[in-house]
Formats: sequence, structure tokens, C-alpha cells
Amino acid sequence: MRSQNHGGIQFIHEDDGRITAVDEEMGVTSFGETKTEALRMLAEALVLYERDDDPVIDMDLEEFGLKLNDVVRKSAEIPRG
Repeated sequence: MRSQNHGGIQFIHEDDGRITAVDEEMGVTSFGETKTEALRMLAEALVLYERDDDPVIDMDLEEFGLKLNDVVRKSAEIPRG
């Protein structure tokens, strides 16, 4: 895994080939197959984060093929600067 920082957005190249994008100021994270996709997904996540309507529930995570334990574990692994 390697990491690059571009203007407050950190890109982490995961061992499985995906790229994780982290907005370091807001603490919001998303991922994609490419940097462009990861950034697009991060932008969407930031909009949802800012909207602050309903909390994310298990059903929301399942829609994206995720489980709460995976998300929490990944979040804990993100280095904080």
C-alpha cells in the first residue's frame, strides 16, 4: 500500500488495486478503481456528509457491498496527519 497527498486529499493505493480517497479536513473516505472514480465517489460522500440528513444504516452499506465492521476497521487504519 502506498499513499499520495494532493491538496488535502490523500490517495491510498490499496493492496487489492482499489484507490481510497480521504478528505483529511472532513475525515470522509471513499474508494474506486481509479483516482477519478475515487474522487467522484468522495465528492458524493462529502455532499451526503454535509447534508447530514439520515445516518447511514446497515441497509445502505449492503447496497454498496459493505459491512459495518469492514468500514469501521478500514476507518481505524487510515493514518491521521
